[in-house]
Amino acid sequence: MTQSIAEQSVEELGGEGSVLARQRRDHAELECLMGLYESGRGTREERRRTLKDVVQLTFSHAFAEETVLWPALRRLAPDGEELTARVESEHQRINDLVTEMERIGADDPRHDELAAEAFALIRQDIRDEEDLLLPRLRDALDAARLRRLGSVWESVRRTAPTHPHPVVPRRPPANAVLGVPLSAFDRARDLLPAGTRAPRGRTLAAAGFCLAAAWLIGRAVRRGR
Repeated sequence: MTQSIAEQSVEELGGEGSVLARQRRDHAELECLMGLYESGRGTREERRRTLKDVVQLTFSHAFAEETVLWPALRRLAPDGEELTARVESEHQRINDLVTEMERIGADDPRHDELAAEAFALIRQDIRDEEDLLLPRLRDALDAARLRRLGSVWESVRRTAPTHPHPVVPRRPPANAVLGVPLSAFDRARDLLPAGTRAPRGRTLAAAGFCLAAAWLIGRAVRRGR
């Protein structure tokens, strides 16, 4: 039975720069942030900041997985399609929950219930990745290739969207093309104080960007036929 990456040393994972070590560090940071939010400690503003940090890390991390890691896993592992489809489904549900949280706002009584459901899914997603998906990459790639993949993954994560976008496809090339305008929009939103909703004009602008990108994707697909 393949060993979970949670049980392996950094050296066994390919070193500090390995994509597996990078993934595990993000997972640990997410667990720490979720635990801090659930503890109820801190002022209202501090808790909003913590939740904002959870959201930003969750979605940039997941976008990099879907753009870089899961396509590689589908090429390398016989059961890659099945495994990645399972995690993509979890990502989609997390997208839907956080979208609803952002829509209703922090003062709605349902907000923390939705957060608890989202956190449970994030934790399930982490377990699935560390126990099932990422060990497949460890088996298929040597340390040097894991470090190269880690560099690419990190570059994508640092420029990825940081908020949920449920209508965006979960797979390349569509997610990568749409991710460019969405990342710019999200990072402008991130400059606002925690809990601030995006102005309507910016929301409409993002929708316009997405429509334009979708048109470009469709055009490229038609040319490729």
